Amino acid sequence: MLKKFLIIAALLLLGIAAAASYSGTSNTATEISNGVSSVPVNMNMTALSGAIQPNGTAPGESSPGAIPPMGPPLDSSGGMPPGSISSPSSYTFSGDYMLDGANATEMNSNYTSDKINESAVYVTNGGDLTLINPTITTSGNTSSGDASSFYGLNAAVLATSGSKVEITGGSVATTGTGANGVFATGKGTTIKMTNLRINCSGDGGHGVDATLGGALNLTHVDITTSGSHGAAIATDRGSGTITATYGRITTYGKDSPGIYSTGAITVNNAIVNGIGAEAAVIEGANSINLTNTSLTSGPQTTGGIMIYQSFSGDAENGSGDFTMNGGSISVIVGPVFFVTNTNAVIKLNGVNVTSASGTLIKAAATDRWGISGSNGGIVSFAAYDENLSGDLACDNVSSIKAILQNGTALAGSINAGNNGKFASLTLDMSSTWNVTGTSYLASLKDGDTALKNIHGNGFTVYYDSTQGNNSGLSGKTYTLTDGGKLTPRS
Repeated sequence: MLKKFLIIAALLLLGIAAAASYSGTSNTATEISNGVSSVPVNMNMTALSGAIQPNGTAPGESSPGAIPPMGPPLDSSGGMPPGSISSPSSYTFSGDYMLDGANATEMNSNYTSDKINESAVYVTNGGDLTLINPTITTSGNTSSGDASSFYGLNAAVLATSGSKVEITGGSVATTGTGANGVFATGKGTTIKMTNLRINCSGDGGHGVDATLGGALNLTHVDITTSGSHGAAIATDRGSGTITATYGRITTYGKDSPGIYSTGAITVNNAIVNGIGAEAAVIEGANSINLTNTSLTSGPQTTGGIMIYQSFSGDAENGSGDFTMNGGSISVIVGPVFFVTNTNAVIKLNGVNVTSASGTLIKAAATDRWGISGSNGGIVSFAAYDENLSGDLACDNVSSIKAILQNGTALAGSINAGNNGKFASLTLDMSSTWNVTGTSYLASLKDGDTALKNIHGNGFTVYYDSTQGNNSGLSGKTYTLTDGGKLTPRS
């Protein structure tokens, strides 16, 4: 109904306005066609400082500006890895159509650029631009993957310095390297999109991206990326905020997740397919919040949703938060959740989860990120009204604390290898655990003191009797429903 209403409204506007017209006022500001600006983007440069590995390069990077190898993305937003860090004033930002501080409305216009580093539409210094049914295309390449990812250099639509852009209908298409589709950067900068189609095919071309406090709002926006290192919905250095409602999100390229967050990303009632990579990735102390959304990941090795910290300086250190209410997660290869070199808080409520790997959560160190011995994954996992199947696995520098509530059922083993740093399980009276393999828990809390909601299926569950949380078990051995036992470690 909303889509139909917007289409009718657009048609009425077309009937009363001249096509390809410009209307607006300029208060000592300028609107420039084929314009060039070397005015620095308004950015907080303190956000650019960050940890670099002892060898002076970003994690996994052989030299500044190198393209990452196969595997998880190296920079925030799944793009080209950061090389030397420079300020926005080091680059010249330009647009085939430029609005500098003025107000304007354009209808049914074409905006095209084939030049290096040039946007098709560039709005800066508090400009306010409304585009109705535009056709926006670029084919130029970037001279800097960093500048494209951090500041929007070479993006088809670029808004900076507290500017506002609203796009209704139309399309955005880019083919060049580092050519993001729609980019908002700087505090107070906002872009609103409705009924828009975005297609980015070049290496490092994200569909939409927000950095350094910029904000994007998408409704019924379909995004496709097919190049490597190009997430469809992304935030990058200095964080950004994105809210997307409805729409179909598809990424085909290697290292191109559907969603990549180094900020706050909210997606409602959408379809997200990371065909060439993870469905979603969080780096550092940032978040993804999904409601009634479908996530599908492709045949990569890290899993469906990855939460990590690269220490490249793109994201502050802290907890990565993933929250999902309703919808579905489908994973072809790897665990549903993979957590490494960071803390993660994962909450699922009424989500349909399917995975071919048999692993629900894997918390483990890798040799790509962090310092050996302290680069594991620390996971707090809470499930509400869930029917889950899969193991919870962690290595000797990683831990998992799982809480099952509101009728949640888990079928799987927990810390089956007995090599996790810490593994615990809490169940309420309404939830059940179907044990599918020998499991080792540091702590077990059960709202059913008779433990009838733990189905052993012939397997043994060990617990640490020295842990204070297990004092109610009194160091005893218990026979579990359907065979098996709960017993203290020897």
